[in-house]
Amino acid sequence: MRTGTGGRAGQYAALLAYLVFLAFPFLWLVSTAFKSPRELGSLHPTWIPRDPTLDNFRQAFDEQPLLRAAGNSLLAALGAALIAVLIATPLAYVMARHRTRLAKAATGWVVVSQAFPLVLVIIPLFLVLKNLRLINSLPGLVMVYVVWALPFALWMLVGYVRAVPAELEEAAAVDGAGRLRTLVSVTAPLLAPGIVATALFAFVTAWNEFFFALVLMKTPEKQTLPVVLTHFIGAEGVADLGPLAAAAFLATLPSLVVFAIIQRRITGGMTAGAVKS
Repeated sequence: MRTGTGGRAGQYAALLAYLVFLAFPFLWLVSTAFKSPRELGSLHPTWIPRDPTLDNFRQAFDEQPLLRAAGNSLLAALGAALIAVLIATPLAYVMARHRTRLAKAATGWVVVSQAFPLVLVIIPLFLVLKNLRLINSLPGLVMVYVVWALPFALWMLVGYVRAVPAELEEAAAVDGAGRLRTLVSVTAPLLAPGIVATALFAFVTAWNEFFFALVLMKTPEKQTLPVVLTHFIGAEGVADLGPLAAAAFLATLPSLVVFAIIQRRITGGMTAGAVKS
């Protein structure tokens, strides 16, 4: 009994230490965003600002077009999430319901594709977009985000489809419902939570993406929010720390809100289908 209690206490302590490790950067970011320049240059930094100020937020909006960049990021993220879900949903249904060799090979390719580094694919993508005249355009960036989000979206949706009992579709067919009616009236409502979770995950992935946007978007008017945040760092590598922290804090909030909403759904999508009915 003592050994079990001690082991459980050790697990809780390890979990607490891990949570502190994860939360430290964000908490320090929030603290920095509300500190005055004098306090930021102090040799004895504190967690809680002694004299909280909103000047960093005002300066951040004055120095960089954050609203325009946020609008670009929003359009790219929404477009990528919508298109990725529209493509992934029917493909995931076919892969989950028809377990042929081709479907298994496609599932394996989805998993393997996640191991590809960004540097490996950026040159082919750049050449393709150049031939299509989509360099420095939001549609081109959306296309790249869709390609990048599609494998994980398929993986999530396949798990959700497998979690829907095939017996429900068979029962609807026995009752006289056609294939399309079964998919619309029986399967789609049960898949709705998974589709929403997948769309939100694709949205967050596109919202936070930096590398593709940096390479493909050339003019300042079309740059996304992660790229604009780098403008707070000078040519000599000296960061305008206060405004940078304020802008980064605002850019992080949508991701935190979305992940707070879908974190249970994401876990469900990863584990769905693991238990055979």
